[in-house]
Amino acid sequence: MSDQIAPFEGFGDQAISFLTKLESNNNRDFFNANRDVYDDHIREPLERLLAEVSDEFGDSGKVFRPNRDVRFSKDKSPYKLNAAAAIGDNDDSCAVFYVQIGAKGLFVASGIYMMTRDQLQRFYAAIDDDTSGGRLEFIVKKTRTKGADVSGSGLKTAPRGFDKAHPRVELLRHKSLTVSREFGRDSDWIFSREALTKVTGVWRETAPINEWLTQHVGHPDPVDEKQRR
Repeated sequence: MSDQIAPFEGFGDQAISFLTKLESNNNRDFFNANRDVYDDHIREPLERLLAEVSDEFGDSGKVFRPNRDVRFSKDKSPYKLNAAAAIGDNDDSCAVFYVQIGAKGLFVASGIYMMTRDQLQRFYAAIDDDTSGGRLEFIVKKTRTKGADVSGSGLKTAPRGFDKAHPRVELLRHKSLTVSREFGRDSDWIFSREALTKVTGVWRETAPINEWLTQHVGHPDPVDEKQRR
């Protein structure tokens, strides 16, 4: 942990109330008037959390900006309704560990949220292989038995070129792969150091997913970086 950053002691007690109010006051005037609440109760705790776990989960963590990219969206609301951070490959197209706080509480996840075309090709090939595909099937089942949600299924059937009766067709239907747990806003420990234990507990529990994705999917090819599906 960096000597320049104080230990993580939980999110500020105004974190969730601020994000709740933001839902009905999503404008620059409200955000600017309450920027100190965002900085002190949300952004700084996220930075402290990342600093504390960098030795175990990687030193390339980042807190995502609160601003939405509205260039191609009909919704011109300027701010995201949650605050999030990731650590690992520091890119949502690679396997990362992710934490998000919003009006409903805390969301903790691992995996790849969006794969490029070349990543999907490697993903499907690895699932098709009995050894690597069987390993992923085992990891997913084990993760589910521990209570985590597995997301990313986006196809109605197997992708082109794969048998619809494939023994791992459920996995082949995925266009991304994430595993997560949600903790409601009534979890008082969110505002204490116990939040660090909860977050890292989920990340350790779901780490095998990231290890598999790193080994078999990896980074996007440079020419395919912007060709997100």
